[in-house]
Amino acid sequence: MKNEKKSSSSINNNIFSSLLLLVSISIAILIGEGFLRLKNLDMKNYDIEMWKYSKQLKRPSENIILGHEHIKNSKAKLQSVEIKINNYGLRDSEINQLTKLNRIIFLGSSITLGWGVEEEKTLTSRLESMLNKEKIKYEVINGSIGNYNTVRYVELFTNNLSSLKPDSIVVQYFVNDAEILPQGGGNWLLRNSQLAVTLMIAFNRILHPGDENSLLRHYQKIYEQDSEGYEEMKKSLEKISQYAHRNKIKIFLVMTPDVHNLIDYPFGFIHEKMKNLSSDLDIEFLDLLPYFEGIPQEEIWAMPGDPHPNSIGHEIMAKAIFENLNF
Repeated sequence: MKNEKKSSSSINNNIFSSLLLLVSISIAILIGEGFLRLKNLDMKNYDIEMWKYSKQLKRPSENIILGHEHIKNSKAKLQSVEIKINNYGLRDSEINQLTKLNRIIFLGSSITLGWGVEEEKTLTSRLESMLNKEKIKYEVINGSIGNYNTVRYVELFTNNLSSLKPDSIVVQYFVNDAEILPQGGGNWLLRNSQLAVTLMIAFNRILHPGDENSLLRHYQKIYEQDSEGYEEMKKSLEKISQYAHRNKIKIFLVMTPDVHNLIDYPFGFIHEKMKNLSSDLDIEFLDLLPYFEGIPQEEIWAMPGDPHPNSIGHEIMAKAIFENLNF
């Protein structure tokens, strides 16, 4: 009888201890989550601001190739900059399908979107102002969505934007646009918890240190002639080039450098490869690297920890495009 009482008491103690541990862990998680949310109110954590962008301005797309798209007619303040999405799901003013203006559509990802840059200072807004300095003749549309690669932004144009009937298409190509992007938006915890996102990023950085040499090896592998990502990118560029020539649309590829290291730039081989591919596909090519080379990262980054070009970078890009491309 005594043994039974001792056994019952031990079980109760174990249950109580387990519940106490569970409650303690839950409280610690809530405190950690609350602390991070308060800390990140200053909008200076690049990773969390990108997470908020995905949460507030994106939604899963019915088109599995796109993966995600912007929520139409939405807006959010991210990294201290307001991003407004229009009736076409783009960061731009409202678009009327019919226009007498010479219409130029830019395709790209977060750099072209103007991440961390006020809308009127993005390269597309600046270029439109330059082109219309004497007379309003051009409309420049920012057809970019963050976390897109070439496959995705060509698919976006083909399915959602071709009805705008542009006179010119500018593919603003970045060095990672040949990467294969995963489908899906992560699990519930990663979609809703800043603590979970922070821990996941920290864990990934421990497992995969992002030094320049490892990044160089990563891109060398991607741009091998038979790599899946490179082949898919090539097919997408061929598809949009054929569409443009078939419909008498001017098409350009603007090669955009990675601004991590512009002093001793390590990715010139990608620029050369894309120049040759553009020539093969009959796409006019412009390399922006000469306009950025030698600029220290602290002068060109959107903010510390965020390797997107700031408003100075967007001005450089707009001027180079204005001076070199004939729309």
